Formats: sequence, structure tokens, C-alpha cells
Amino acid sequence: MLSMKAKYAIRALTVMAQNEGKMLQAKTIAKEADVPQKFLEAILLELKNHGIVGSKRGIFGGYFLARPTSEITVGNIIRQIDGPLAPIRCASVTAYQKCDDCVDEATCTIRKTMVDVRNAMSDVLDNKTLKDLV
Repeated sequence: MLSMKAKYAIRALTVMAQNEGKMLQAKTIAKEADVPQKFLEAILLELKNHGIVGSKRGIFGGYFLARPTSEITVGNIIRQIDGPLAPIRCASVTAYQKCDDCVDEATCTIRKTMVDVRNAMSDVLDNKTLKDLV
């Protein structure tokens, strides 16, 4: 399930994508994206740490996209904020972990189904960019 934090991140980044090449202050992004400013500032810091946004301090400072909108996928945003896309860990590509109760992973129908779910989600989210959203 998509967290509110990830939804806010996508909304904020969409506002930034609409203003690509411009530096925006957090309060402007918060207002346009309808996101609480304090929460947004924490999200922007996290996105900055993952190289999705950059920032500049000072009176004329603000936040900007660190990469072109065509290179930032919705899947990447969600992974940075919420973690793996897979509904269960044994179906994850990036954070795989065997289930404690699994007898035989090779024949587990739950795992096979969840891998299909993960792949379908990834096919959509990893092919949808910020450029597509605007």
C-alpha cells in the first residue's frame, strides 16, 4: 500500500516537475502540492539524500530537481520513500528475504503470485516518469 508520505513526495515532485529548471521554496511547493510544510521538509531532505532533489541555501535558495523529469520514475520515488514494491519480502528484487514459514520456495504458489504482482507493479511504476505526470 502506498503511504501518505510517498503520495506527498509524488505530489511535491510533480509540482517541481511542472517548474523544471526553477528553484522553489518549500512553502511554495507545500502550498501547490497541498502538503503540510513541516512534513514536506522532511520528505525533501530524504529525497535530497537519495539524489532526486537538490537544494541551495540562502535568501534566493530553495529546492530543485537534481535530474531531468524524464529520468525520475514513480517506482524510484516510491522505493526511496516506502521501500520495496513487492507485497512480501520473498518476492522483492531489492530486499529479498526468505519467509520463515516457507517449506519450498521453488513450489510456493504464494511467492509465485506475489512475484507476478511485484512485476506488474514495477512494469507500470518504473515506466512512468515525472515527465509523464506533467
